[in-house]
Amino acid sequence: MAFRRSFLLGLSALVLAPFASFAADLPNLSGKTVVVVTENAYPPLQFIDPKTSKAIGWEYDAMNEIAKRLNFKVEYQNTSWDAMIQAVSEGQYNIGMTGITIKDERKQKVDFSDPYMRSEQFMLVRGDEKRFTDAKSFAALKEGLIGAQPGTTPFYTAVYSVLDGNEQNPRIKTFETFGATVQALKTGDVDMVLTDGTAGKGYVDASNGGLKLIGGPLGSEDFGFIFQKGSDLVAPVNAAIASLKADGTLEALNKKWFLDYKMGQ
Repeated sequence: MAFRRSFLLGLSALVLAPFASFAADLPNLSGKTVVVVTENAYPPLQFIDPKTSKAIGWEYDAMNEIAKRLNFKVEYQNTSWDAMIQAVSEGQYNIGMTGITIKDERKQKVDFSDPYMRSEQFMLVRGDEKRFTDAKSFAALKEGLIGAQPGTTPFYTAVYSVLDGNEQNPRIKTFETFGATVQALKTGDVDMVLTDGTAGKGYVDASNGGLKLIGGPLGSEDFGFIFQKGSDLVAPVNAAIASLKADGTLEALNKKWFLDYKMGQ
C-alpha cells in the first residue's frame, strides 16, 4: 500500500492539460453500486478518525466526488493490504484504493487508473534520533532495524535502496499494517520506517515531536486506483480524475489534508 515533494514533504500535484469541460460531459453510470475496498491504515489518505471512529481521508473525499460526477453509489468495504490486489483481480471488489503504487508487475493482475498523486519515500524516525541522518548512514548502523509491510514500496525501497538487496535481510522486521510499523518505531522495536512524505507528515504532526522525517527522497512513485482486468470502470474513473485535476478539486483536497488537517486535533 499507498501515498508530492513540491507540494509538501513529498506531495506534488500531477499536471494534466485542461479538461475541455467538467461533469456535464462525463459518463453517467446511472446510479449503479460500485464496491470500493480500502485498508483504512494510511493517513491522511484513508484512516479511522480517532475522535469519531469514522473512516475519512483524502481518498474518501476524492472517491466520493468521483462517484458524484459519474453518478454511481459507493459501497465501502475493508480488507488487508496483503489480500487487496488479489481480491480486486478476482472481482470481489470493483475498485481498490490505499495509496497503491502503479507498478508494471501489478499490472499483470489488475488494471490501474491514471495517477492521481505522486509520492516520494522518506525516512521516518523518532524525534530524538541522532545516530543517522540519511540512507547511507543508516545502512552503516549495523544494529539499525527497519519496519515494513511485505510486498509494499517501502519494503522494496528498504531492501534495494537502503540495504543490500537481500529481501531476507534480518535488519527488516515485517508487520501486517503500516500503522503497526509506526507503532514499533515509537516503542523502539525498530529504528526507521520508510513512508511517502504525505503519510509521514500526518504521523509527524500527530506525534508532538516524537517523530520526524529525515534525509532526502528515495525515489518517486505514482498512486492509482486498481480494478479487475478489463473493467469498464477504468475509462469513466480516468475521465473523472481528469476533471478533478482540471477544475482544482484535487489541489483543494491536497490543501485540506496535507496543509490544513492535523492528525489528533
